[in-house]
Amino acid sequence: MIPWQLLDSAQVPGENKELRLYKRGGEFSIRVDGSELMNSRGHGSEAAMAELVCARITGRPSPQLLIGGLGMGYTLAAALSRLGTEGRVVVAELVPAVVEWNRGPLAALAGRPLEDGRTTVHEVDVAQVIRAHPGTYDAILLDVDNGPRALTREGNDWLYTHAGLEAAFTALRPAGVYALWSASPNPAFTQRLQGVGFAVAEKRVRAQGPRGGGFHTIWLAAASTPHPGRKERQRRRDCPSAVTNKDV
Repeated sequence: MIPWQLLDSAQVPGENKELRLYKRGGEFSIRVDGSELMNSRGHGSEAAMAELVCARITGRPSPQLLIGGLGMGYTLAAALSRLGTEGRVVVAELVPAVVEWNRGPLAALAGRPLEDGRTTVHEVDVAQVIRAHPGTYDAILLDVDNGPRALTREGNDWLYTHAGLEAAFTALRPAGVYALWSASPNPAFTQRLQGVGFAVAEKRVRAQGPRGGGFHTIWLAAASTPHPGRKERQRRRDCPSAVTNKDV
């Protein structure tokens, strides 16, 4: 068997963890502290997440997507292939080296999606983007860990809390879609999404798409109604003199 070759490594910002890029023949693997985050042989479910999301926002004028976690570019490539010419995708990737790898040794795997003019990459924590852009995105797609639990960095835990999900809800446009990739189901997370006000569907998809492989979980959560916090902020803008018990 061909041995794995270490191509590069990079520190996760703010963490005592290291991402490592390996190659074995034509196969690539990205790992953190010995745990595999992604492998180029099993990217069907990452692409499926983008396909499922884009199917739900078909027909919207100038759709705006936010992808948290660049990975090997498969989710980005699948989204671009299904968006029209007016669509735009913002990618938030915390580790600059991952962007470099996608412009270098990983570039051809997904068809060089970073070279598409509809793509904008920010080397920043996706949580910062979510907080800073209320009512901006038609869809938010997250694949920064192996599910709704921090793996790459401890700070990611916030993304999966009630507060983090509320922030994501607020960052979506009306009827926007929140999607999360996971290696396994998590009933508690489903309940948390519902508690925020999302209409939730869970999809089980094959790791290798039509070629089979194990099953992964994708949550598709629709912001079907305005978030209560958003309605309250709008009410205060429309009637600034209004006072409630929460104001006192």
